Amino acid sequence: MKSAGKKPKTTSVAAAPRSDCPPDVEELGRSTWTLLHSMAATYPANAPPETQSVMQQFLSTFSKLYPCWVCAEDFRSWLAQPGNEPKVKGQDELGMWMCQAHNAVNVKLGKSEFDCTLWKQRWKDGWKDGRCD
Repeated sequence: MKSAGKKPKTTSVAAAPRSDCPPDVEELGRSTWTLLHSMAATYPANAPPETQSVMQQFLSTFSKLYPCWVCAEDFRSWLAQPGNEPKVKGQDELGMWMCQAHNAVNVKLGKSEFDCTLWKQRWKDGWKDGRCD
C-alpha cells in the first residue's frame, strides 16, 4: 500500500558522459590540443619549405574551420598579433610555438600555464621518470 502524497526517495547519481554523443567544447578542446601537439611532436626537425607551407596552410584553415566558432575567431585574432605567427621551420620551433599558443588559451580560461621547456617530454619522448614507458 502506497502512502498518499509521498513520492519514493531517489538518489541522484551523476551520469558519465556518453561516448557516442557529440563532444562538448571541453572535450573538443582537449582532443584538438592532443592532435596539434602530436603534430608538432612528429614534425620534421628541419622542415623543408613545402612542409612549412603545408603547416602554415593547415593552421590558417584550422583557424577558419574549427567547430567552436568563438574559439576559431579568438585563435585567428591571436594569430594576427605581432609575434604570434606560426613558427614552422622545424619541430623544436613548432612545438614551442604550439605550447605558447596553448598557454595563451589556458590564461584566457583561467587555467595554469604549462612549462613549455617540458613540451617534448609531455608530447614526444615521455616523462623522464619513466611513467610513460
